[in-house]
Amino acid sequence: MKNMRLQMLVVAVLLFCATSLRAQNGDKKQAAPGSAEPSKSPGTSIKAGDSSIAGYTIGEQDVLDIDVWREKELSGTVVVRPDGKITVRLVNEIYVIGMTPLQLQETLTEKLQPFLTAPQVTVSVREINSRKVYLSGHVSHEGVFHISSNTTVSQIIVQAGGLRPFAKPKKIYILRNENGKQVKLQYNYDAVMKGEANSQDIVLKPDDKIVVP
Repeated sequence: MKNMRLQMLVVAVLLFCATSLRAQNGDKKQAAPGSAEPSKSPGTSIKAGDSSIAGYTIGEQDVLDIDVWREKELSGTVVVRPDGKITVRLVNEIYVIGMTPLQLQETLTEKLQPFLTAPQVTVSVREINSRKVYLSGHVSHEGVFHISSNTTVSQIIVQAGGLRPFAKPKKIYILRNENGKQVKLQYNYDAVMKGEANSQDIVLKPDDKIVVP
């Protein structure tokens, strides 16, 4: 009787171990998809043919990805230097500020033709660092802020944590360079926030200076 009970106990332990092992293996199989390469955030780069940023021009400190098909030594990441140039093997230095990604792609393709048979070049902007504005005055956080093609003054003020208690929201102004001259644009933050008919939330341009008295 004792031997039979002992055998039954051993069988029960073995069945328990086998069930636990199956469960662990099942968990691993279910977890496998999660171990794949992490998804990339959308919109982190600009490709040459992207119609949504067709008018974007390359600027200083932008980070570019240059891919020459089947030519790893000619491909890589470059940063636009303060002199407006990048360096690419065989092409050497090339001035890129003011070019669109598509224009740079076409220029590199042309310059590589003497060295490669039917070169295929892809250019994308990995990081946009050239489009920035400056915020100073009675805001929670002064500093440099990066903008897109449709960023407004109110959006930057929100990013900066809002106005400080003694700020003058009706006296805010933007200093902007137009055709070599500095112009002053008045801005009424209160009116914009209230949605008043005559108010306008100004769309910012690179190098604008927002001053909050």
